[in-house]
Amino acid sequence: MQPSKANAACLTVMLAVLFCSGAQTIRGAESAPTNLWMLQLPLYNADASPAVAPDGTIYQATFEGCLLAVTPEGGKKWTFQINSEIKSSPAVADDGTIYFGSRDRKFYAVSAQGRLKWFFQTGAWVDSSPAIGADGTIYFGSWDTNFYALNPDGTKKWSFPSGGIIESSPAIGADGTIYFGSHDRHFYALNPAGAKKWDFATGGQIGSSPAIGADGTIYFSSADGNFYALRPDGTERWRLHTGGATWSSPVLDENGNIYLAVNKIGNSISSEGKLRLEFDYGAVLVDATPAVAANGDIYCSAPWRKLSAFQPDGQEIWHVTTAANLVASPTIGNDGTVYISDGTFLHAINSPAGLPLAAKSSWPMFRANPRHTGRVSDSAKP
Repeated sequence: MQPSKANAACLTVMLAVLFCSGAQTIRGAESAPTNLWMLQLPLYNADASPAVAPDGTIYQATFEGCLLAVTPEGGKKWTFQINSEIKSSPAVADDGTIYFGSRDRKFYAVSAQGRLKWFFQTGAWVDSSPAIGADGTIYFGSWDTNFYALNPDGTKKWSFPSGGIIESSPAIGADGTIYFGSHDRHFYALNPAGAKKWDFATGGQIGSSPAIGADGTIYFSSADGNFYALRPDGTERWRLHTGGATWSSPVLDENGNIYLAVNKIGNSISSEGKLRLEFDYGAVLVDATPAVAANGDIYCSAPWRKLSAFQPDGQEIWHVTTAANLVASPTIGNDGTVYISDGTFLHAINSPAGLPLAAKSSWPMFRANPRHTGRVSDSAKP
């Protein structure tokens, strides 16, 4: 006998509660995490990272084509549905507009009230998560091999052709330079007018998002198994051979140390390019990007249903199990709450004493900040 849809949904929620009540603390009870709330996604599967607006609204995209707006208390505000997959993580502009790309070959702008403002047609999938410039210009790449700059009204400002698919999410430096990688094995720097400043050749495809240090150093990984540090003029500072080909993006702590998932291992790398330590994710590949808190703890999600917190020395201090596999990157909200999607539920994780805010670094989480603007100058802003 098949269970009814209502009973099946109820069972799913009950199982999720059982999984999520399995928080384990290793360092001490005062650090015990709790699930403030979890909200079942209207359509399953979400590997996009949630974005958080200054008013606390959380925006989560799902692979089945739904953009969900959630209140800070975990209530659903609205949903915006399209007829194709969303892999691009949303970004929130200064005026509250939410931007994201889709596999229907379109790039969308949705108002804070959940209404379509406009869409822009491209020639192929848009998996790249957008970056937003200080003047409101929106930047993203497409599988059509072009990198786009759009005005806030949705008109094209310019486009730049590369020699391969662009799924790398761009980063914007303090001077407005836009950085991104391509499957043509090159890493690019463009000025705000769309002219190429320089490109840097690697031995493999570049699919992950770069991070920018406080001194302007640009960090990124390539499928050639190397992790690179470039100066703002495009010359190489150093490279570290990690052997990894996953799409995890780097993040930085307040001391300039870099954290990056490499295959099944988390790496901590000094600003001079030396491997400081490794911490074991387990027996599965990890593409998610970690996040760094102000006290130095590193939050890491992994596909085997666990969000873990590690100390800077690589020791796990707590973890929370979830109802489904974790492939998305965690986001640290404006009050220290950690938001993560397991593809079935959106979770808000905190502790009785509260969790620390994001690190006061230039790039503490995926897309630099809770709004996911991908702009280094926004890293200390809500």
